[in-house]
Amino acid sequence: MAKKQVTLIFPQHLIKEPVIYMMAKEYDIIPNIRRARVTENVGEVTLELEGSEDAFKKAVVFLEKKGVKVEPVVGDVVGQ
Repeated sequence: MAKKQVTLIFPQHLIKEPVIYMMAKEYDIIPNIRRARVTENVGEVTLELEGSEDAFKKAVVFLEKKGVKVEPVVGDVVGQ
């Protein structure tokens, strides 16, 4: 099991959708919210994700296809 930190940036139309839940359930990823900021126009969530490397890659593809921007947290040393 690997741990990685990412920041997810949600466009306005996805702010109220349970995207993190769907990703976690579909790909057996454990999300841990480290920081979140949500406004009327954008949602930004920093997560620590725990799961297999394969599941993590598939989860990122899932999020990007939904329209969520996925950025690695700079200086992430968790899981190294």
